[in-house]
Amino acid sequence: MSEAPELERLPVSVITGFLGSGKTTLLKNLLQQPDMADTAVVINEFGEIGLDHLLVEEAKEDTVLMSSGCLCCSIRGDLIDTLRRLYKRRDRGEVPRFKRLVIETTGLADPAPILQTLIGDPLLSAFYRLDGVVTTVDAVNGMDQLDRQFESVKQAAVADRLVLTKTDLARPEQRAALEARLRALNPAAPVLPVAHGAVAAEQLFNAGLYNPAEKSPDVARWLKEEAYAQAQDHQQDHHHGHDHHDHGHDHDHAALDVNRHDDHIRAFCLTYDRPIAWDKFVAWIEMLITMRGADLLRIKGILNIAGSDAPIAIHGIQHLFHPPVALPGWSGADRRSRIVFITRDLERAWLEQSMAEFLADSQH
Repeated sequence: MSEAPELERLPVSVITGFLGSGKTTLLKNLLQQPDMADTAVVINEFGEIGLDHLLVEEAKEDTVLMSSGCLCCSIRGDLIDTLRRLYKRRDRGEVPRFKRLVIETTGLADPAPILQTLIGDPLLSAFYRLDGVVTTVDAVNGMDQLDRQFESVKQAAVADRLVLTKTDLARPEQRAALEARLRALNPAAPVLPVAHGAVAAEQLFNAGLYNPAEKSPDVARWLKEEAYAQAQDHQQDHHHGHDHHDHGHDHDHAALDVNRHDDHIRAFCLTYDRPIAWDKFVAWIEMLITMRGADLLRIKGILNIAGSDAPIAIHGIQHLFHPPVALPGWSGADRRSRIVFITRDLERAWLEQSMAEFLADSQH
């Protein structure tokens, strides 16, 4: 469970968003930025991006090297084959040795299958690690899409960055209402308003566990647990007039409604003060996957495992989990286990109760 192989894997960012939400415009802008040097971008069709109108340095088969230093690659057949082939060509020196990968999804795409592919394919998971999800949301039509299309809700809920596009076309009150809804749906993801796809690459990427500037794990930046706590406290104050704190105890908490804007998605962080028995935690996760795997949209956490000095990072999408990673050490005095859940129709109280039952023996 060494952390070294994880650090050597290439970070992957997935750009998703509903049809017409501005992904293509965003990509056009990104491809021209110097900050995208050493980046490979996997897109569905060159034609959609309009590479003819951009500065192209070299074109060969299914890859195009941009003058910015960004490598653009179109999907040929299966995504797995495309990503494997791209990595092998990188190793053989046939394409520049890119240090980051960005994948564009189609407009109707549920991001989960791509995330699961990155996690579940043994060869890909040896080469790549999921860094983050960037979701574009149309400032003009986004509210209607969230109301009508559950896929767009999932795209927003699992994002690490939310890019609010076409802000120059939206009415101020329209934009404010959508931003409020997005922040409720996904408390931890920053909402980045843009017009004409103009946003700096550095604002979108490097959202994962490893901070590239420090070349070390940055748990606080990754989990952003305080965002869930603040949203929870706000909701509790609004509805119940009292504070609510999660200590991972066995008593039942009030159902958390803070992120139920579409009555399906919940986002929250569970915290446990005492070390957790690894075998019991694995048994609990396996039970969750078996019973409700499709509803576990995203899980990420840092665990204090009984008998281990090193914190363990976990990251899962529905039925699949990255191999757990032992981090070099705790960054401060706080050694609580913290697990962020983004779920569909899965109540916080049920998760707390089921985990308490599995951990009962180890918590005494």
